[in-house]
Amino acid sequence: MSGKVRFGVVGTNFITDWVIAGAREDERFELAAVYSRTRERGEEFAAKHNIPHVFTSFEEMVQSDLIDAVYIASPNYMHAQQSIMAMSHSKAVLCEKPLASNAREAREMVQASQKYGVALMEAMKSTLSPNFLAVKDNLSRIGCPRRYFASFCQYSSRYDKFKEGVVLNAFRPELSNGAMMDIGVYTLYPLVALFGRPQRIDAQGIVLSSGVDGQGAVNLQYEGMNATLLYSKIANSQLPAEIEGEDGNIMIDRIQTPVDVRFYPRQAPASGHEKRAEGEPLSVADTHNEYYYEVAEFIDLVQSGRRESSINTHDCSVVTMEIIDEIRRQLGVRYPADEQ
Repeated sequence: MSGKVRFGVVGTNFITDWVIAGAREDERFELAAVYSRTRERGEEFAAKHNIPHVFTSFEEMVQSDLIDAVYIASPNYMHAQQSIMAMSHSKAVLCEKPLASNAREAREMVQASQKYGVALMEAMKSTLSPNFLAVKDNLSRIGCPRRYFASFCQYSSRYDKFKEGVVLNAFRPELSNGAMMDIGVYTLYPLVALFGRPQRIDAQGIVLSSGVDGQGAVNLQYEGMNATLLYSKIANSQLPAEIEGEDGNIMIDRIQTPVDVRFYPRQAPASGHEKRAEGEPLSVADTHNEYYYEVAEFIDLVQSGRRESSINTHDCSVVTMEIIDEIRRQLGVRYPADEQ
């Protein structure tokens, strides 16, 4: 396929707004349709973004010849069903993170991509950003890796309502939600992209009265390396991320949206009076909206006829979901989707 890739979008919230803004920086992107459960909301969203076609049936949208691909930003519990239906009608799928409710669903989605011969990619924007690629390109400079640390703790704007007894979508297990699925995955996915599957997982956390996790701390053991993840929707943190090695370390200001990335070579022990080195800047100036890169990568797949990204691979998505399943098992968090 060459020229424009015609997209249908699922989800009419602020995340879709952000992705559309980034996608439109790629001249190959064409926004052709939107699906919404209600005609009123669909037409309102279509008018906002100048979308020519509105569907109130997802199946009708993916059956139509008006689109080539679907961007799915529906609630997590719907990701697998909608993605598989779209792929069964030969529509490529860019699906928001987390890819699915659990690893079983993720594997079924990958199998559908293989069966129908169409692209499937998880929309994890951070690992496709120029600054994360700078981390990958410079990782060998730290020598033998010994530790990975990442933190993403962000007090949810919906948590105050939760404390008042109003459980909004962010804290509802029937939607396959919770802190790990929403923001903790940003600490985990880059770890899997860089180092693969761990040998051991130990998780602790706080489970809220609705049955989802509010925050957690996870230790993961690799051959010769440890990893620690901190995530929360009920408290804030300003901690950066770091990858430590025997020859140096790489600091990342925000694991979810890397902006400032620096390399610090190993130095002789300080006497206590030396000024801390500022580190060698590795950052790459973004030339596009932060959401541009995931859409550009996905369009590359569609136009080249490939089924998966070499960065946001199918294996990376499945392993990430397997780890999240184990974290949830240890915390005691279960979703209705787990029973199917």
